[in-house]
Amino acid sequence: MSEDAIIAENLTKIFNGNLVAVDHVSFSVRRGEIFGLLGPNGAGKTTTINILTTVLKPTEGRAFIMGYDVVKHASTVRRLIGVVPQEYTADEDLTGYENIILCGDLYGIPRDISKKRAIELLGLMELTKFKDKKVETYSGGMRRRLELACGLINRPRILFLDEPTLGLDVQTRSAIWSYIKKLKDEYSITILMTTHYMEEADSLCNRIAIIDHGKIMVTGTPEELKNSVGSDIMVIVIKEREDVTDLIDRVDYVKEVRKKEDGTYIVRLEEGEVAAPIIIEHLRQRGYHVMKLSISKPTLDEVFLTYTGRAMRDSEESEEAVMSRRIMLRRARR
Repeated sequence: MSEDAIIAENLTKIFNGNLVAVDHVSFSVRRGEIFGLLGPNGAGKTTTINILTTVLKPTEGRAFIMGYDVVKHASTVRRLIGVVPQEYTADEDLTGYENIILCGDLYGIPRDISKKRAIELLGLMELTKFKDKKVETYSGGMRRRLELACGLINRPRILFLDEPTLGLDVQTRSAIWSYIKKLKDEYSITILMTTHYMEEADSLCNRIAIIDHGKIMVTGTPEELKNSVGSDIMVIVIKEREDVTDLIDRVDYVKEVRKKEDGTYIVRLEEGEVAAPIIIEHLRQRGYHVMKLSISKPTLDEVFLTYTGRAMRDSEESEEAVMSRRIMLRRARR
């Protein structure tokens, strides 16, 4: 039996004959891991998920879920997966419990089984005391937890999460991360999630594929991706106002020096722990006083910038995406 729960081979999706949303994407997701598609809005993340969950047929390429072709064996694939879409889908006029039962009905699960599972899932998501309240009264975090519960009613082998914390505040987002980790640990479930939050991918994912303009740019663990940038980041502040960019740049370990407007120096270097005392001594011998020095490892922001040539915030959304996001944010903030 293959160790891969999901395999994508040269997946391509072209709309209207000329809009390439997904461009020969290939990756695999191992059983039991959390795999993240990290990229800006419009990068092709949701289209990729829609292909893998049988909502869309690929223009080219193939994909397999637990060994089943998503086109040839679509019905089987649907029984193996759970999906939590980006938008809130729960019926606001129904209670949380009724929404989960409805999802069970859509999967054809007998009521005596779905009722037991609904109670179990409400407990898992800490929604038991709200189970008989209408969803219109739920907060954004409660709605998202209910969506997770609905996605688990059929006991899926693989769970797809499309931007699972979109529109939530930082505290609620962190809580949802805990629930996602709990799902993986307690249900031994494979999770494929999309996100444009760097810290979310770093915190949750065993491996990450950075996707931009419909193409996979690089794949690896968060640490592998950060190490691939090949440099530590040092921040230096000196007492004197003179520009010491050239002096710092002469140190062997230094790859790049940039002086900010406030006089702070941002230094990219190799082996920061080794280079730091050398730089301090180099400056001290020439009469300069280091007031502050800190070293940090590369972040996923720097990885994204390295492989795509732009920061995540530089991406632009279509007008339709902007409107959809505004509607969702309003609902999340109720």
